[in-house]
Amino acid sequence: MSFSIKRTGGVRPALSAVVLVLSVALTGCGGGTGSTGGAGPSAAGTDAPAASSGAAGTTQARPSRPSAGAGSSAGADSARLPGLGPRTRAAIPGKARQVVLVTGRGRNSPVAEVTLYRRTDAGWEPGAEWPAHNALRGWTDDHHAGDLRSPVGVFALTDAGGLLADPGSKLPYDRSGGFSVTGTGFEGEPLAGSFDYVVAINYNREPGTSPRDWTRPLGAGRGGGIWLHVDHGGPTHGCVSLAQGHMKELLRTLDPAEHPVVVMGDAASLTR
Repeated sequence: MSFSIKRTGGVRPALSAVVLVLSVALTGCGGGTGSTGGAGPSAAGTDAPAASSGAAGTTQARPSRPSAGAGSSAGADSARLPGLGPRTRAAIPGKARQVVLVTGRGRNSPVAEVTLYRRTDAGWEPGAEWPAHNALRGWTDDHHAGDLRSPVGVFALTDAGGLLADPGSKLPYDRSGGFSVTGTGFEGEPLAGSFDYVVAINYNREPGTSPRDWTRPLGAGRGGGIWLHVDHGGPTHGCVSLAQGHMKELLRTLDPAEHPVVVMGDAASLTR
């Protein structure tokens, strides 16, 4: 399955000392349309839809709340996921059998670790462990456009895409030139290739659409375009970034039949 959505647009403004040039308007890694990982905040677009009650498959940065429309809370075997408190465990859908656990090093840190887990009859079994980056200013329970923090919560993973050809993704994959990006990030690192591979995190987005889709069920002010994407060597605007090889492995591993979710936040928040 592939997407046919094509969107183009102009360059958005970035923070001072951060140079960013987009070949098209993207929605990746940030609060407003047109932002990218590592780039400064862009103005919220006026074409975003009005706020609604929430997007399916999303826990809006509230580990204490179950994912909307995602089924019952996890069973006792969720306790085997390390570092998670009862409220966070309760937000994991009972049908989820794959978890991408993103543990931030600190509330205000842009550095994180990612571990893949799969649920078996014996409980949760760990897989690969990878270093990662998150947003420049760390994490938040109340994400808004331009705050330069990644949202804490449990979110479904349903859609993927990228500038490069599908590496064998089980998730629907949108290959498009719309994932092109140039410029530099917060630490002067090149952004080129950051969106070679992406997985949309279902924070304030419409599941079942391309990661580039602009729909924001909670309104533009609550941000959006939060992705897992290729690491560019520095902090992101709001996304979680991994080495390119690790993103390829992730795309080949996540299976919609297993109802994958990402559990993400700083270590202290996840213990709640």
